[in-house]
Amino acid sequence: MRAYELMVLINPEIDERTVEGTLNKYLEVVRKDGGSIDNLDIWGRRTLAYEIQKKTEAIYVVVNFTASPAAAAELDRQLGLSEDIMRTKIIRPEDQRIA
Repeated sequence: MRAYELMVLINPEIDERTVEGTLNKYLEVVRKDGGSIDNLDIWGRRTLAYEIQKKTEAIYVVVNFTASPAAAAELDRQLGLSEDIMRTKIIRPEDQRIA
């Protein structure tokens, strides 16, 4: 299992109260594979630096999770298929220890 950080930009026309429920549906892929959702942080509506899909705003969400590489790839694939998800980025955060 590895630690990952996922940033999701969601269509601003979606009601912000339904964002967590919608994302949990996709995050079930991680849970079924034995991973865990460590933190789900909804930043809310923010202005984009440039237009994406003719929109100037998006709802930003950051998710920290632990999963296998296959589960992370499947999560990214499923998020990419959704019309409500404008962009996704999954990274492996660098180790913060100082040598």
